[in-house]
Amino acid sequence: MHVDDIFRAIGSFAVKFRWVVLAIWVVAAVAIPKALPSLASVTQGNNSAFLPANAPSEHATTLAAPLGISLSVTPVPVVAAVPTGSFTAADQAYLATLTTDLAKVPTVTKARELGQSPVPGPNGVDGQAAQLQVLSTVNLNDDKAVTDLVDNLRTAITDSSPPPGMQVHLAGQIAIQVDQQKQSGNTGNQVQFVALIFILLLLLVIFRSLLAPFITVIPALLSVAISGPLVAELANHGLKVSQLSQLLLIVLVLGAGTDYGLFLVFRVRERIRLGDPGKDAVVNALTKVGESITFSALTVIAALLSLLFATFQIYSNLGIPLAIGIGVMLVAGLTLLPALLAIFGRAAFWPSKPKPGGATSGAWGRIAARIVKRPAVTLTIGVIVLGGLAAAVTGYQSAGFGGTISAPAGTDSAAGTTLLNKYFPATAANPTNLVYKLPVPAWDEAPAIAAATAKLQASKEFTGVTGPLNPVGGAGITPVQYAELHAVLGSAPLPPTVPPVPAALAGRVTAAQWSGAYQLYRATQQFVSTDGKTIQFETSLAAGDPSTTAALNAVPAVRDAAASVVPILHATDYGVAGEAPALYDISAISSSDLAHVIPIAIIVIGVLLALVMRSLIAPLYLIASVALSYFAALGLAVILFIELGNSGGITFILPFLLFIFLLALGEDYNILVMTRIREEAHHYPLREAVSRALSVTGTTVTSAGLVLAGTFAVFAVVGGRGSGGSQIRDVGIGLAVGVLMDTFVVRTVLVPCTVVLLGKWNWWPSKITVDSPPADAVTASADALGLSDSASGSPDGEADTTSPTRAERPGRD
Repeated sequence: MHVDDIFRAIGSFAVKFRWVVLAIWVVAAVAIPKALPSLASVTQGNNSAFLPANAPSEHATTLAAPLGISLSVTPVPVVAAVPTGSFTAADQAYLATLTTDLAKVPTVTKARELGQSPVPGPNGVDGQAAQLQVLSTVNLNDDKAVTDLVDNLRTAITDSSPPPGMQVHLAGQIAIQVDQQKQSGNTGNQVQFVALIFILLLLLVIFRSLLAPFITVIPALLSVAISGPLVAELANHGLKVSQLSQLLLIVLVLGAGTDYGLFLVFRVRERIRLGDPGKDAVVNALTKVGESITFSALTVIAALLSLLFATFQIYSNLGIPLAIGIGVMLVAGLTLLPALLAIFGRAAFWPSKPKPGGATSGAWGRIAARIVKRPAVTLTIGVIVLGGLAAAVTGYQSAGFGGTISAPAGTDSAAGTTLLNKYFPATAANPTNLVYKLPVPAWDEAPAIAAATAKLQASKEFTGVTGPLNPVGGAGITPVQYAELHAVLGSAPLPPTVPPVPAALAGRVTAAQWSGAYQLYRATQQFVSTDGKTIQFETSLAAGDPSTTAALNAVPAVRDAAASVVPILHATDYGVAGEAPALYDISAISSSDLAHVIPIAIIVIGVLLALVMRSLIAPLYLIASVALSYFAALGLAVILFIELGNSGGITFILPFLLFIFLLALGEDYNILVMTRIREEAHHYPLREAVSRALSVTGTTVTSAGLVLAGTFAVFAVVGGRGSGGSQIRDVGIGLAVGVLMDTFVVRTVLVPCTVVLLGKWNWWPSKITVDSPPADAVTASADALGLSDSASGSPDGEADTTSPTRAERPGRD
């Protein structure tokens, strides 16, 4: 069976049973989300949770498990303070009750007191403020769950009735994030809504029709609604789904789905202009474009599944969810979209009327005519320009993702942040943890710990260091005092209420001194495991906030500083945990993964291109064009953000996203253009076939590119206003510019030039026999395409003839 016959059968089925097809899709879009979990409920917001076990930051986190540090829990700081003096016995009893109440909040696994703040004077550390810590398993990507956690914690604080004058507030990034969202709304939802509006408005301009934009977008929207729960169900059976997966599933399916819709809708309109009745136009259009849509989707799926070979699980687990989304979209594009077009018929293009014989060559016909006249010159200029941009990739520097976020003025999180910064060291907010495994308990190595603390504090990499001997900053306690306190109090969790002075210390310390020493020793327990053989230091980095590029670049030096005290501590193992080390490892593994995933994707895509092109030559330059486009886009990003923007680097995720959207989706446009060239080459000499193919596919390709680029531009403008800041903006702008350059230069100019120059070798080892033009083509002169006898001569010696402007009958291979 000829490939056209397969898609003609699919089209005939979708048109004949159009109402049944529509009903099935509507029922599926309603029933599947109700029967299966939502994607937001299973996504994991912590990207470091996807690091392999041998990543240094992952090793450090595993090493810190005895200290209660885990990637599966999220800490939420709680700060309490009294206006004057220090905590009374009643205040301390209240804090114990509050800790118990906070532990009962849903998703909270543990609540604990971390100690009191230091104040000058004889009372040691018996200060005005205390810090509590809540550990929760909340899904960071589920906005509602995070908001519920913060609201429930604040309700528990209010219901606990703090003593008169005592302030109790939440602090930290989670509380700030919730307060920001309450103040400015959900940025993610804004991005999706504005992107959808943009796509509909753009399609309205392109089609000059009221219904066609909605008909084009509806299959993509239903595919998003169906594929999300399908992926979520797989997540319940072991598939890890990242926040990136959720975002890209929406963007990729919406963008690619709209592209596939444009492939078919433009062809249907073309068929109507050729005189086909509405339903026949749909069947005939799908017969010819169905192969392009199918192989376009298959190339994207193949590229996505090649990510299974990535080491970083956020990438390796990204391929399956996105492949599912594209697979669902492919089925919708071959069934639902034809059914909708058959239901509405010519009314789909109202108020415009695609009349038979109304086709014109248009702007792309004139551009195509110029391209085929001087293909060598055009190709040479294009390669030189893109090659120059690609050379800029040598200046690429990796950067982090995100940045610090500030609490809105007047909010609970702003008050909590103020108290945290006022009473506690800078290391309390977002520390970088230096973790060590000791051969003997810490209380037996106290002098070594004091020496290590002094050396770390002297390091230029840190602006603050707290640890077992100075848990709340300041002078802390001496090694002798630490060992003595352990001998008296042990290592079990201690209650906040100060016990009487032990008999062993009676007469040596006053009650006030004992109270300060007791609270200070309690605070050391967050730095020392129960068995004493795992300790940590919390540090604030001299490079700045751990989420910044400067902090990411400082990680090697920080790890060297951590290693420098290993001999002092006689440690058997060590590691550096925290946001900056995790981002550094993610960046390094991301670059490594791209280096070996891209060749695999290229091979798989090359095989698919060889099948759809029936050629071994065409896949070579098509893949080369995508590679050139990819490196040129990345080089342009380097120029824009590093050279001109003076940023420290480009977020490590941009090269990966460029790979997804240029290497994978770029082949969609290649397939559409090349299959049309091949189709026209059955009826016309090659130069004229290229010109005709480009005149009818140029608008489709550039419209599809504008849709995708516009989506990223919206993401940059709207998303850049949120907590992601400049990094979100850079990603959106980088992808938008890359897609536009790929669409308007590579696919529609450089590839057709290459086809003309190679002539009959494009199709080797297959051959194409030029038949007479199809009987149903619209009669027009070659001048309508801007062709002359000299301009349309074929490089393989074929003579041109004056021919119609459209060719639609199936050709023979």
